[in-house]
Amino acid sequence: MSDKKAQLTIDGKADPIDLPVYSGSSGPDVVDVRSLVSQGVFTYDPGFVSTASCDSEITFIDGGAGVLLHRGYPIEQLAEKSDFLETCYLLLHGELPSPEVNDEFVNTIRYHTMVDEAIHQFFRGFPRTAHPMAMLCGVVGALSAFYHDDLDIDNPDHRLRAAYRVIAKMPTLAAMCYKHGVGQPFMYPQNEMGLAENFLHMMFGTPCEPPKVSPVLAKAMDTLFLLHADHEQNASTSTVRLAGSTGTNPYACIASGIAALWGPAHGGANEAVLEMLHEIGDESRIEEFIKRAKDKDDPFRLMGFGHRVYKNYDPRATVIRGICDEVLEELGAENDPLLRIAKKLEKIALEDEYFIERKLFPNVDFYSGIILKAIGIPTSMFTVIFATGRTPGWIAHWHEMLSDSYRIGRPRQLYKGYTKRDYPG
Repeated sequence: MSDKKAQLTIDGKADPIDLPVYSGSSGPDVVDVRSLVSQGVFTYDPGFVSTASCDSEITFIDGGAGVLLHRGYPIEQLAEKSDFLETCYLLLHGELPSPEVNDEFVNTIRYHTMVDEAIHQFFRGFPRTAHPMAMLCGVVGALSAFYHDDLDIDNPDHRLRAAYRVIAKMPTLAAMCYKHGVGQPFMYPQNEMGLAENFLHMMFGTPCEPPKVSPVLAKAMDTLFLLHADHEQNASTSTVRLAGSTGTNPYACIASGIAALWGPAHGGANEAVLEMLHEIGDESRIEEFIKRAKDKDDPFRLMGFGHRVYKNYDPRATVIRGICDEVLEELGAENDPLLRIAKKLEKIALEDEYFIERKLFPNVDFYSGIILKAIGIPTSMFTVIFATGRTPGWIAHWHEMLSDSYRIGRPRQLYKGYTKRDYPG
């Protein structure tokens, strides 16, 4: 129980309502308003921006200080010393694995990467022009049809098995979305490859040539996945939790998260960066667009700068900036016109007082867009890759929610429509 309390006084009621106040291990205190419904009162918080919908031990963000912690570990340290799959294990289990346990986990993921052959037929039902996110949402939801008879979501071992399956199969399905769109044969995963290396092989390999993936690009892709692995109670994660609170199949929950991520306000930021670079078009026009960005009456905005959560520097951007340079050097892409525009924009944003004062620094979406473009991944696939990286966070939150006592989500509303009226005649 909490020793702190808040009091809410409502006009017309003599006695104030006592509300417990709880403190987490980090972050703001929260006022427990659950008792208000019995008093005939709801809180009003459009977008839930001031509402803690759950308690969690997975990820903590301090946007003002530019801090992102997974189970207490700073994202910068994980990016330097860990890898994507070890971070997946950390998110799911709460602790880093021993070397022996990590090897066993990696091996388990490796042997779950294949998908049922019927999934291949499923893809053939999509037109080649289908958006990759539409296909990914459909095929991940379809996994519910393949894994349901032996799945008891109240059994922790069953939940973890589902988690391992979806983490393992997501890169395979993501690559299949791309291959279907370009009319190339699907590539099977290779068990001797790591997860990120396998993804690039399935994206760009063909049956005509032996597998060959640059270690630099594989490492960059692994880090991109890691940097997107979880980001606390964002729109897609909250969607997964809300769907999961009904007790539905976990693959359907992940499909709902993919649908939420597809929205341009959530997962399309790195795609918007490339669209902006195309709009600028030439280095000679950069100053023109910088002036437009500074003009409060001009609707143009520089995409990939600043962040809704981070009011300081995005800690993930610090990591990915160095990787961006490594990828461009590996591919000899420094002279790509769009990438030259991006690098000049970066330089201006880091030196111009207008951007510095407003803390409009390049964020993770700015750099990830550049990297994915350099690797040769089309912009339509950017959010698919985001979803692949975010899968362990989604499934970890689903698992955590079901591991504790939970209630079906039921937001309330401020009703402003007609009051009761009689049908005419």
